[in-house]
Amino acid sequence: MLSFEQKSAIADSFPELQRKPVSLGRMNYHYEQSVYDKKTVVYHLHPNGNGFVYAGHIKGYATDDKGMVNIRDFSADELRTLITQSIHSLAGKPSTPAEPIQQAAEQWMDADKHMLTLSFEDEDQMWYVYAGLNLDTVFETYEEAIDYLQEEGFTRVNS
Repeated sequence: MLSFEQKSAIADSFPELQRKPVSLGRMNYHYEQSVYDKKTVVYHLHPNGNGFVYAGHIKGYATDDKGMVNIRDFSADELRTLITQSIHSLAGKPSTPAEPIQQAAEQWMDADKHMLTLSFEDEDQMWYVYAGLNLDTVFETYEEAIDYLQEEGFTRVNS
């Protein structure tokens, strides 16, 4: 898990976000140019490393009823990607910006050392599972893809 300092450094690297301290040492990051009433991109980033990113207008993430994704176990690449997607969505830009978002692929392995790769394809807004170069299956949400991989006996080997 990334630390509070690492996660806040990633959020601070987005010049379009404004850092706003809230209670208990937590931080929010606002996107003031949002075309929606919603302006908070990073919500309650806590000194223990937990926090949330708004993904209410983004496909492929399991969100709570407020459109938030828990980022507790996100890698640096996953966090950068989600923040970028959140900003684009709040800016009212199409889901595929002019510069493609780089999504780190996840590697999953079973007990027999078979390897699968889970990758988000921004163009289609879908989650693809590959066995080597061969497409295994496709899912609409990250949660569905994870459920499938776990049911098939795979565990994530990178973060």
